[in-house]
Amino acid sequence: MLIRSIKPILQTALKISPVVLLKGARQVGKSTLALENNTNYFVLDDVSVRVSASEDPNLFINALPKPVCIDEIQKLPQLLESIKLYIDKNRKNGDFLITGSANILDLKNTKDTLAGRIIELTLYPFSQKEKRGKYKDNVIDMLFENEFIVENIDIKEVIHDIISGSYPIMQTLDTPLEKKLWFSSYVSTYIERDARDLAEIRDIDSFFRFVNIIAPRSTGLLNKSDLSKEVGVRSETIENYITILEQTFQITLLRAYYENIGKQFVKSPKLFLNDSGIMCYFLKITNDNEFLNSMYKGAIFENFIFNELQKHISFAKNETNIYHYHTNDKKEIDFILQSGEKIVAIEVKSSSSINKSAFKHIIDFKNKSNKQILGIVFYLGDKILYFDEDLVALPVGFFY
Repeated sequence: MLIRSIKPILQTALKISPVVLLKGARQVGKSTLALENNTNYFVLDDVSVRVSASEDPNLFINALPKPVCIDEIQKLPQLLESIKLYIDKNRKNGDFLITGSANILDLKNTKDTLAGRIIELTLYPFSQKEKRGKYKDNVIDMLFENEFIVENIDIKEVIHDIISGSYPIMQTLDTPLEKKLWFSSYVSTYIERDARDLAEIRDIDSFFRFVNIIAPRSTGLLNKSDLSKEVGVRSETIENYITILEQTFQITLLRAYYENIGKQFVKSPKLFLNDSGIMCYFLKITNDNEFLNSMYKGAIFENFIFNELQKHISFAKNETNIYHYHTNDKKEIDFILQSGEKIVAIEVKSSSSINKSAFKHIIDFKNKSNKQILGIVFYLGDKILYFDEDLVALPVGFFY
């Protein structure tokens, strides 16, 4: 069984907090990780357990053997109030590990229920490091420490990983048909079911039209007006759909970077799908040739790099924020990582060779900012290339 990088953080959180929420998309391995930490396990997908809990939530929580894991807590959010009442009388760290495939604490009726009593952790699909047993390696820490260790990896293996995505089940499926069937089932079963649970969607066909058209827009600036016109629904409905996909960990809206350096910044967020495999499924890309010849090749590779960065941020040594950089005079940088006063500016290029022109917007940013900035370009080559002391091209093997 592969060890998850977040496991020691989860164990520490259980030592210092009475409630820990382990959240993440369905099928990322929350239940498996929870069972490694708790023998008392109750899942609210089980109708009999859910009926028992809903009839008398306080009695249900009081009677549970502690410590306990309650899986899929979003199925019965009223349990949070009962957990709060129990903790206020019997506070003991580690008593409750709750998991959710919807970010239940973002829901307006539950937002403040466990304030001061809970630690939230997010579990993502496997990182490339986790797949290879390097669960202690963190690429965010390595970037800020200028520690560039690159695995020699065949480009065909990289493309395979991009197309397959990183959900645990994908590591057991061999053929394109098996993967297509799983992705199809995942979209129709989990995404639709969670969407219906979270919101009263009257027109499920419009919701699925929306889900299908965001894949070609992944890595682009969010334009709700364009989405509204294409799906044929009001802007308010698009906002609701976006919220649902955010709360079920299917997409991330990446905030824009801002700094007072004499430029006007575009404030719109960029939209990213949270798994490159899901993106390839929607774009009907199933093999090397389709990827290499796709007009979306660059966007897919950028999405893949974002997914990897996001996973490693979740267990980085220091708190790190990630943004995109986009000015009104068309200067764009794919990602800005900020930790304290240090910045790593990142460009992503889906080519096997690179030259200094790939750093032009990073150089412009460095010239105008007074912060300490390292410029990185990730590309599909196989060599570490230095174009200056703090301008470095890194092969995708950095993530392996």
